[in-house]
Amino acid sequence: MAQIPIADFGISIITVHEQFLGSHTYIARTRNAQDLVRGYEFMNKLVANIKTIPVAPFDNTASTLFESFQSQRIKVATMDLRIAAIASSRGLILLTRNHRDFIKVPGLTIEDWTQ
Repeated sequence: MAQIPIADFGISIITVHEQFLGSHTYIARTRNAQDLVRGYEFMNKLVANIKTIPVAPFDNTASTLFESFQSQRIKVATMDLRIAAIASSRGLILLTRNHRDFIKVPGLTIEDWTQ
């Protein structure tokens, strides 16, 4: 990854959503002030990091493709299927270690750079 300009990378709004859900869950479950502060620090870092990378939206085109995938009864988790719809609708390569699920999505180009 270090050999490719950071401007060539992005994340989906679904990924942002998942990250905020995770930090929200952590904050909601805190039992002391120190954990509460830690939770909000994590959320603040998340906001700062999101400002540095393009975020691909879930727009009408992605939504239509998502509905098409659902009608095909593709057995992939909802959030992952939304991510697949965003990538497919824009002709993007999806970087993932989750070959098992994303390989089920027709026409989706995936790569795993962790191998």
